[in-house]
Order: sequence, then C-alpha cells, then structure tokens
Amino acid sequence: MKKVLLKIDGMTCSACSSGLEKYLNKQDGVINATVNLVMNNASVEYDEKKLTIPQIEKFVQKAGFESLGIDNLQKEERKKSKEKYKLWMFTGIAILTLYIAMGHMIGLPNVPFLDMHTYGVNYTIALLILSIISIILGWDILKNGYKNLIHKTANMDTLVGLGVLSSFLYSIYGAYMIFNGHNEYVENLYFESVVIILFFIHIGRYVEARNKDKTKEAIQSLMMITPNKATIIKNEKEIEVTLDEIKKGDIVVCKPGEKIAVDGEIIDGITHVDESFVTGESVPSKKEIGSKVIAGSINYEGWIKYRAEKIGRESTVSEIVRMVVEATNTKAPIAKVADTISGYFVPAIIIIAFLSAGIWLMLGKEISFAVNVFITVLVVACPCSLGLATPLAIVVSSGVASKEGILIKNSESLENAHKIKTVVFDKTGTLTKGKLSLNKIYNYNNETDNRLIQILASIENKSEHPIARGIVDFAKENNIELLEVESFENIAGYGIKAKCNDKNYLIGNSKLMKENNVDLSKSINDEDELELDGNSVVFMAEELKLVSLFGIKDTIKDNAEEVIATLKKNNIDVVMLTGDNEKTAKAIADKIGIDKVISDVLPKEKADKIKELKEKGLIMMCGDGINDSISLVTADVGVAVGSGTDIAMDSSDVVLMSDDLTKINELIRISKRTIRNIKQNLFWAFFYNICMLPIAIGVLSPLNITMNPMFASLAMTLSSITVTLNSLRLRK
Repeated sequence: MKKVLLKIDGMTCSACSSGLEKYLNKQDGVINATVNLVMNNASVEYDEKKLTIPQIEKFVQKAGFESLGIDNLQKEERKKSKEKYKLWMFTGIAILTLYIAMGHMIGLPNVPFLDMHTYGVNYTIALLILSIISIILGWDILKNGYKNLIHKTANMDTLVGLGVLSSFLYSIYGAYMIFNGHNEYVENLYFESVVIILFFIHIGRYVEARNKDKTKEAIQSLMMITPNKATIIKNEKEIEVTLDEIKKGDIVVCKPGEKIAVDGEIIDGITHVDESFVTGESVPSKKEIGSKVIAGSINYEGWIKYRAEKIGRESTVSEIVRMVVEATNTKAPIAKVADTISGYFVPAIIIIAFLSAGIWLMLGKEISFAVNVFITVLVVACPCSLGLATPLAIVVSSGVASKEGILIKNSESLENAHKIKTVVFDKTGTLTKGKLSLNKIYNYNNETDNRLIQILASIENKSEHPIARGIVDFAKENNIELLEVESFENIAGYGIKAKCNDKNYLIGNSKLMKENNVDLSKSINDEDELELDGNSVVFMAEELKLVSLFGIKDTIKDNAEEVIATLKKNNIDVVMLTGDNEKTAKAIADKIGIDKVISDVLPKEKADKIKELKEKGLIMMCGDGINDSISLVTADVGVAVGSGTDIAMDSSDVVLMSDDLTKINELIRISKRTIRNIKQNLFWAFFYNICMLPIAIGVLSPLNITMNPMFASLAMTLSSITVTLNSLRLRK
C-alpha cells in the first residue's frame, strides 16, 4: 500500500472535486482517494501491486482533469502564466464583442460596415468569429463538462458547457436564417452571450486562483523559511555548503544573526534563538549544550556548533508543512454536507433548466425567450461559491493556527474543538512544567543519600518519563556519576524494574511495591507528608525491601490558572486525569482551580475514563507523555503539548509547539471563528442561488424583472469572489 499526492488542474467547484473523488474511489486498486479543491491536489492511497502513478494520472485525465504530477511547481507556474495570457486575450475579445453588439445602445460610434440592421451578414460573421475564438480559448470548460456528464459526475463546467453550447447552436440557426435573407433574426443572436459567459468564468477562476494562493501563504512561507546555505566543519575547516549537502551527523556552525539550517543538538556554545515561526512565542528561547534547535529559527547573539539530526523531509518545518497540508486534505463533517448537496444540486439544476424552458414554450412564449431562460438558469446556478465555502475557510484557518504554533492534523478536529464540553488535562508536563527536581529523601538503609540517588538516577536515566528526567538532571547538577544498568524494564503506570551493581531494584509508585509484596509500613507517615507538600512520591526497593522514599516536586505552569478560569467561563468542564496519587494531584488541582480530579489511574484506565466522560459530550484530552497516547487517541480531540514525546504527537489530533496552555483557548477560538465563517459562506452561497434562480427561471418576467446569460455569469462570479473574500477575513 502506497500513498501519492498529485497536483490537479481543472477543478473549479465542489462538484468537480467530489466528482473526481468518487471516480477515483471506484477504480480497482485505489484504496482511498481524497481530493482537495483549494490545494488543487488529490491524495491517493493505492495498492502498488495493481496500480502505478501513471495509471492513476490516466484516471484523473479520464475524469476530465489534468494531473500536474507530484509537487510539479514549474508545470504549475507555466499553467498560471498561460492562464494570465489567455485572460488578456479574452478581455480583448470581450471588449470587441460588446462594442459590436451593444456599443450603439450607450451611444458609442458605430462601425458602419458592422451595423446590425444595414449589414446584418457582416455583423453576424464578426460575432460568429469572435465566439468561435472564445470557444477555442475556453475549450477546457466544454471538454471537462462533457467528460463529467459522461462519467455521471456533472459539475459547474457541465452547466456552463450546456449553456454556452445552447447559446451557440441557437445563434448558428439564427445566422443561417440571416444568410438566407431573414435579417430580423439579428435580434435573436446569442453569440455575445457565448463570449461574455466564458469571459466572466475565466475572470472568476483567475481571481479565485489568486485568492486561493493567498490562503496557502502560511504554508509556502514555512517552506521558504530555512536558509539556502550553511557552514559545516570538515577536516577541522569551516566549509560553506548548500542545504542538500548536509548529512546526518555533520557538525554545523551558526553565527549570530544567521538562521539554523537543519534540526539538531547543540554541542558547543550558548545563545538565544527566535522560534516564533514554530512555537508562536515572541520571547527568544535560551539554548545551550544538549538543547535542540529547529531549522529556520534565528540565532540572536551566540556562536554555536550543533550536530545535524533531521534533514530534508524529516525536519520539523517539513513535518509542520506535511501536517497542515494533510489537515486541508481531510474533510470536516460540515464539508461533507456541502459535497453531498452539490452532488445533487447540479443534476437538479439541469432538470429545472429543461422544465423551465419547456413550460414557457407550452405557455406560448417565443423560442428565443425559452432559450434565454434555459441558458440563464444553467449559468446563474453554478455551484462555484458552494464549492469554495468550506475548504477555503479550513485552509486559511490551518495556516493561521500554524503561525500561532498550533498544528491541526485534520479538519474534523478543527470543527469539533468549539463543541467541546470537557477538557481533560494530564498533570505532569502538561499542567506542570515537567521540570521536576528531587525535593526530599527518606533513607531506610545503611547507604548514604548520595549513593541512593546515584542508583536511582542511573536506573531512571533509561526512562523518558518527566520524573525520570528530573531525577537525572538533579544527579548531573550535583556531579553524581551514573552507574551501568542491566535488565531494564518499564512497567507502564507502575514504574521500573532493573538490575544495578548485581542487585535487583524496583522503582515506582506504591502500586508497584504492593504488587511485589514490598512492606511499606515504615513509610506511611513520610509518604503522607510528601504528598501534602505537593510532591510526587517515588519508592525504591532493593531485593524486595524498601530502602528509600523520594519526594519529586514540580512547578505549575505560569498560565495554567488563567487557562482553567477561561475554560470555566466558557462553560467547559475541566478534569485532571493523572497516574499520580490523590493527595499530590488534589494539591495541584486546588492551586489552579480544577474541581474534579481522577487520580491513581493506569494508561489503559485513562482511556476508559475518557470513554465514560464522552457520554456527557465531546472531550478534549491534553497530554504529553507515552502514558497519554491511548487517551489522546480515545478523545474526540487529542492535544499534545510541545514538550511531548514523538509518540504523543503521533497519537494526537493537534500539536501545540510550545508549552503555552493559552493555545488551547486559542484553538477553541479559531474553531469557533472558522465554523462561523463556513456557515456564513454557505448561507451566502445558498441565499444567492435562492434569490437568483426565480429571476433566471422567469417567474418575475410579468413584472419586467428578467436576467440574461451575460448578467448571470457576472452574478455567479461576484458570488464566488464574495465567499473567497469572506474566508480571507480569517487571516486577521
């Protein structure tokens, strides 16, 4: 099973994207296909034993569209340039057509040999030639409309194509009559409608394309943020190289004012770097030996050397771009509704157009009136704005969120975030800084405190848990040398088993001790004292005998209390869910205003608790460790904080690139604004069709309120532009 992302040309509305999506999903060998209208791409998961990429591209072509390949920017730019020149040609032809056909109506000087009444044949030939040129320039619309009709995936191009061909064929009949001496038919020609409809369609597409490019600026700016060159050390000499020449393990030099070239770890030097493009934090972050640096961040004042760890597509920036693009390739529930509607909308409009024309003919109206109604209905009801309503808003919001350091992996999470009823927080590393330190030790053994700390830190050095990191950091800060450890076993939710100095040790919580029948009677009072002081308690047993009790204390994040208060103000319940003991958890919860605490839970039990809470409404889970990964997946919206492990980030729907918990409220705010914007877009798209369709059908003709195809195409273009501009408001 493989996945490919192809750039697609020729999509103009949701009926196009949903039609192509349905067509691809019908093909043998295609496991799943998702088509994104705004990003102009198709994400296709396929069986490589049955299909190749060229075969998938042929399916795209058969569906009436063109594949520009995988990230083929040059081909895409050539397409844009070609469309620009085509628009200029169309503009010239449209002006000339309007001058010939309607110039006399507004008092413009008449071209004598093209006067419609005196030189009807010349007038007809001129408009015929101009309309034929327009049809050639707009042939892609007619071709796509025909192909989609054949594949039973009728879309906007189908409506426009039917309208244009109807105008052209009826006008050909009029031209035939004029050539045979019936000059009165000059009043029944629709050649100018052919030209102007295609002209306005191309204007609309050009403006939409430009505006869609603006929605992708956040993604494009991320792709361009890394420097072109860097300095590496080779054979003890500094050499300037391109980014492509840097390999994993290379030592890279970064001087003050320069950008970090690739992700890596500092091995020499101290500095402050600006990582705001990733984290959304304006305050520079201090970096020293052992600190991680991200490609594209700016080195302020220090001279540093760092080891290259992640290059190319593995880098943080590339990962962010991938996440944002994938988020725009998923469909929110509200988008699926719009796609479903547009799938029925186009066939319904074709039926309405035929019925309207037929009814007017039966009522005794002239054929020219019926043809005008038929064409106008087809053109005015094109679902362009309906197709843009949802994906544009989602792309803009995903870009805005990424600039704020909030990476949203799928649009369903973006929609669900504002419906959340309960936010569940893990404690350590999420509500607290995770910068734990050894606070107190109770020694029940003949060994010195330092010796016990040495054994504890040596074993914890093999764990990635925040408590383990705090213990190891304490040992390093106090120059305590670490020992060799054997038979290390991590027991999720309990602690660690390991061998050190030929002795077996158990390190963890009271559950681990009780499971292994370790006597805890001597530690009861000491444990209570540590917990009341807000410590996490770590037990250490040597050969199943309790030898020590450690108090590990953490500090609460600066803005935790403010975040909790804002969530409560918005009528969102807040719960702390932790594997820590009840006393320690309650002490932290009381300080920051959390009323409900669920403590002493194992990773699997956390997921079960999330399921129970889901009965009351949608749940958001915020966590950062391996122990939280199951809960993050179980929740409706899983949020991993920036200090989290890779597995927590992989398990989550949203990644906060910094430890700033206010981003959770920002995520909910962005979600609310996005859904409100989408609803506005859908309202205007439907409102427009509801208002225009009766006029196009001719219901108001007794009141002398009518519409011709040219004005219908202009109104349709303005509708799409309105929806696009409304979506772009989300950027502010």
